[in-house]
Amino acid sequence: MSEAAVVSEGYGEHEAAMLAYREAGEARARALGNRGPIRFSADGSLHPDIAEAYWKHGFYVFEGVIGRDELADIERDVLEILDRAPTEPGGKVDRHGRPALASDGRGGGMAMVRPLSDPIGGTDKNNGRHPAKMIEPTPPADSPEWILQVVGGSLQFSDAALRLYAHPDLLAVAAEFNGEDFSPFNEVIWIKHPRLGGSVAWHQDGTTHWDTPKFHRGSHGFNFMAQLYGCNAANGLWVVPGSHLGKADIRAWCEAAGSDRLPDAVPIICDPGDVAVTNRQAVHGSFANTSDQCRVTINFGFHPRASVIGARGNGIHAPGSEKVIYDEDRVRQRSRVLGLAIEARRQRFPDETPYDYQPLRGQVFEWNDTARESLRGYNLLDLGI
Repeated sequence: MSEAAVVSEGYGEHEAAMLAYREAGEARARALGNRGPIRFSADGSLHPDIAEAYWKHGFYVFEGVIGRDELADIERDVLEILDRAPTEPGGKVDRHGRPALASDGRGGGMAMVRPLSDPIGGTDKNNGRHPAKMIEPTPPADSPEWILQVVGGSLQFSDAALRLYAHPDLLAVAAEFNGEDFSPFNEVIWIKHPRLGGSVAWHQDGTTHWDTPKFHRGSHGFNFMAQLYGCNAANGLWVVPGSHLGKADIRAWCEAAGSDRLPDAVPIICDPGDVAVTNRQAVHGSFANTSDQCRVTINFGFHPRASVIGARGNGIHAPGSEKVIYDEDRVRQRSRVLGLAIEARRQRFPDETPYDYQPLRGQVFEWNDTARESLRGYNLLDLGI
């Protein structure tokens, strides 16, 4: 189906410009040469062509990572989460009147936004890292007042997301880019509802090491972005290739462009089961989803351990973390989740060779109802830098 057939007229006077921008952006994206299956060399290291493309552009699309059965597991959990989500910010009940997920204050979070809105751009939220506001299209007349955009601490709400977190090939990629002692970051599920999904203003994730001796092209780690339904130029994330190498003046870029359509940006294009890896220092953002196609992204990231130890929390990903200096004990506690995830995945996919995570080597983990309950609030130890 062509994009013109699935895109609403929600962008109004900007619609023609957006259609042309998406078409040109997709052509630029497909010409980059940074997509394909995960491949390893004979010595077990990530194929050098992949590493070279990732470090050049700041992102890579791994094709066909997630199989049909695992996608079905993820979809069941996502639909359950949507069914049990609150109907307003801080809401205590779901649409059926039952207690909503995360409503007991024991960890996790459900971030709600108004349809097609940009609640962060041009504000001082998230340490002011979203300096320019995105265009806010007019939502359909029958839109709900609030929609769910982000499920925080998602591993405590979805066994399928927890198992994906331990995918051995993806963890091998994490070790390639961040070292075998890589550190956890945080995990969320992003939902771009059809014709309703809000935008996320252009930004760079990293907040800590831009002006420190620890800064390098990967000092703020990366995010894996696994796609349940795929993503396209209308509902997907956009990235400015090569922008991970230094701090960008995003406000000036938008002023020079005369709009939120940055001319060098490209969309991440994925089929269901593809997983993009995106450097957290790359300039990226997403437009309001005026298309008929839903995007669900299972998002989880990792850092180089040396970037985390001794760093002060950024206050974005865990309450009060701006007062915390991360030490080995904090990282060790947060890494426990990966041990549980590896065991949970082993039980679901017994024919697969589990990943051997170096910092937990020799430790034994069990996955059962008690372990599942122990995940409640795990995200309060997220390691944001």
